Amino acid sequence: MDEVRLAVDQLYKSHFGKMVSALLHFSDAIELEDAEDLVQDSFSAALTSWKENGLPTNPAAWMFRVCKNKALNKIKESKRFNSLFTDEGIYPGDPALSKFPLEDQQLILLFACAHPDLSPKIQVVITLKYVVNLKVEAIAKIFGMTIDGIDKLLVRVRQKIKNEKIRFFEPDAEELESRIHIVHKILYLIFNEGYKSSWGNELIREELCEEALLMTRALSKSSIGNKETSALYALMLFNASRFKARFGAQGELLDLEEQDRRSWNHELIELAFVHVELSRTENISEYHYEAAIAGVHCSAKSFAATDWKAIIMLYSHLLKLNPNPFVELNYAIALYYSGQKNEALAMLHRLEKETFFNQYYLLQASLGKIYFKEGRYALARKYFTATLKLTNSPAEKGFIQRLMEKVKEVE
Repeated sequence: MDEVRLAVDQLYKSHFGKMVSALLHFSDAIELEDAEDLVQDSFSAALTSWKENGLPTNPAAWMFRVCKNKALNKIKESKRFNSLFTDEGIYPGDPALSKFPLEDQQLILLFACAHPDLSPKIQVVITLKYVVNLKVEAIAKIFGMTIDGIDKLLVRVRQKIKNEKIRFFEPDAEELESRIHIVHKILYLIFNEGYKSSWGNELIREELCEEALLMTRALSKSSIGNKETSALYALMLFNASRFKARFGAQGELLDLEEQDRRSWNHELIELAFVHVELSRTENISEYHYEAAIAGVHCSAKSFAATDWKAIIMLYSHLLKLNPNPFVELNYAIALYYSGQKNEALAMLHRLEKETFFNQYYLLQASLGKIYFKEGRYALARKYFTATLKLTNSPAEKGFIQRLMEKVKEVE
């Protein structure tokens, strides 16, 4: 990739969302779709101009000035030019973008995306587009959708924002506290998409985890962050410490039992425990319990040495706080490894009767693995076969096929 295109791509990654937000703040006459088009046009102009004239001294300032000029022309053309604007424009660090308790521009955008009138899925999609600055192709892979499907979703979002006059820039300071729980959920979902998914490009998955970690760290250091933020950050750090160990030398997916714990990042684990301490409070959230569970796993010297009784206790508390089948599945697996096999299988088969959850590949895979361990190979094969039909991920399919091979070897 040549120097100019690399510079444009890097600037797109770091500034696309900021520039869209800045244009929306610049004038009420500019709508979200117009702002996106203006920013895209500015990047195209940069690519052409910089190839001919070379890179400017300050590419970001150049881009912001071009965006401002295009916005002014747009407003004049639409005959809605009702404001006067100073020559300072909308450069990074402009006071118009800084009158906010949060100094991190990425966090300001994140809180804007956490608008309570938007659904959780839309909140995550627009965060990935405007805050993480992923392209539509990458977002489509994350959600298992087509590019056209994401484009149509974004069209509906823009229409909703326009019709309901939703302010897509920083909320008032008093709104921050009411939105921080939504922000935590968005960050949690983004990290999980990068960590737990086995789709597509490894670099994109790592990038999602890294972005979520950086934003959560920035939030924890801000005046808005709270004990729940620290717990969420600890959870992410525990999981991030195991990221590299999740795949073998040939790129094969490895579960927790197979991972080489020597390859875990123990510096991240130590940092996670620091934030566990910082998160201590009487108001325990689901992130506190999940961080504690991850901490027990990271403290165990081996899979066999895991303190399953502690994990069972933590999952039982989490279920009371946040009852859902995904937590029940993990609780049942912990019951099995603690020796409570009958209770575990009873819970798993109860989940199997739920129409929606019956189609969840990890439920079928868990039943297959337990029956394999119990020497009931026909049942193991049945559930592994069902699992293969429920996932399109090559990594997940490869993992199950390896288990199927083990079944053939022992039969």
